[in-house]
Amino acid sequence: MKKKRTMLKSAALISVGVVAGALAFSNLDVSFHSNDGGGFTVGNHPRASIAAETLRSHPIRTLADFNDAFVRIAESATPSVVTIYTETEVARRVMTPFDFFGKSFGEMFNFPSPEAPGVRKEVIHGLGSGVIVSQDGYILTNNHVIDKAGSISVMTSDNRKFTAKIVGADPRTDLAVLKISGSGLRPIAFGDSDKLRVGEWVLAIGSPLGKNLARTVTQGIVSAKGRVNVGVADYENFIQTDAPINPGNSGGPLVNIGGELVGINTAIASRTGGFDGIGFAVPSNMAYRVYTSLLKNGKVVRGYLGVTIQDVDENIAKGLHLKTPEGVVIGTVMQGGPAAKAGLKSGDVILEFNGRKVSNSAELRNQIAAQAPGSRADIKVNRDGAIRTINALLESLPDNAVASVQSAESANELLGFAVAPLTADLADRLNLKADSHRIVVSAVSRSSKAFSVGLRPGDVIISVDKKPVESVAAFNAIAGKKKKGELLFLLVERGPSRMYLAFNL
Repeated sequence: MKKKRTMLKSAALISVGVVAGALAFSNLDVSFHSNDGGGFTVGNHPRASIAAETLRSHPIRTLADFNDAFVRIAESATPSVVTIYTETEVARRVMTPFDFFGKSFGEMFNFPSPEAPGVRKEVIHGLGSGVIVSQDGYILTNNHVIDKAGSISVMTSDNRKFTAKIVGADPRTDLAVLKISGSGLRPIAFGDSDKLRVGEWVLAIGSPLGKNLARTVTQGIVSAKGRVNVGVADYENFIQTDAPINPGNSGGPLVNIGGELVGINTAIASRTGGFDGIGFAVPSNMAYRVYTSLLKNGKVVRGYLGVTIQDVDENIAKGLHLKTPEGVVIGTVMQGGPAAKAGLKSGDVILEFNGRKVSNSAELRNQIAAQAPGSRADIKVNRDGAIRTINALLESLPDNAVASVQSAESANELLGFAVAPLTADLADRLNLKADSHRIVVSAVSRSSKAFSVGLRPGDVIISVDKKPVESVAAFNAIAGKKKKGELLFLLVERGPSRMYLAFNL
């Protein structure tokens, strides 16, 4: 009996070891529950991964251990990566020898012609990557991978092919969610991209250049975080990496040393069309918010403050009498919007948002968008040298709201531009509404500093050096006294937006 108990105990220990080992290198987690007698279930947990902790704590004693560590990371993440195939039908015109400058004989002379060209339908095949993020078949990828596709299919790592449907897409972050139905799918665990550090090792996995290179694994480091103004999407906060990625990698995962998803590979910066060592990935935290919002609402719901903002450079800081360039300045306060209701004003410099220091306008815009509509935000501002905190009730971003940051795009020889009253004739020429109490920029020299900072004909000047101007005389009373090298600080209105422009004469 004693021998039998010993054998049972050994068998139990072996079983526990097998289960623990299996869990250590999978994206599964163990959840205990006591409502049915203390049983447990095994399921995917997107925010915690036993596999990740095991991979991170894997001891490195030799070069072989170092090599083995990267193999284990790849083995952990690769089963979650899919190749996405798209087909898009386009109509192409069939040209004939009787066509003239792209037009048919009949079109040239306005009568039917037997030689009139037909329209031939062609199918364009596309290829990209994606990553499985749930056991029931939800997949994250880039919007540009599936945009306008007529049909979408997905190939998993075990070479099973599924028809996919689009759950939702968000062009503003270039993300999309697909759904497939199948068993035995291997979801990846979400990592916390906010904790990612510059210099960390990462792997990029995808299908670069063609299906024959599916699930290619490349390795590099995090080169930078918070990259904006890349020109890919409205909301940008990219992770920059030197892990090699190429066309076809789009939508695939960027993973950390725990095998967790920390980014969705999206774009490259290249002068050649190939990889030049600079790739960009959407952070996993942003991707997770988009993913959950698309599943819950069918669209991405974002917070809305109702302002246009721009970065504060040295010249604008001088114009606002700031000691150092810091925060972002409000240009336009949308009438009836949350900012207007809270009492924010044009010219307020936002220093902190919900206790977090504001570094630039793109970062602040992302912070506002990440807040749930109906939530309150404490906004610390500098208004004419006085520091105050204003509490605003955020609303939902309207579908037609302009998401991009309002930037400062920016005939007196010193000024480099001329102004005139907004008369009916001038207003008609500039497509503006006439107003005798307003002055407008009528001309700008292309070689001037005014032009270089973005001042353009048609800009309505609201104030000079923070003093309102309603006539050319009022403008000249301030600007006319300026000397070479002095700062000119303008508030101008362009369409529905206002912006600050500052430059030295």
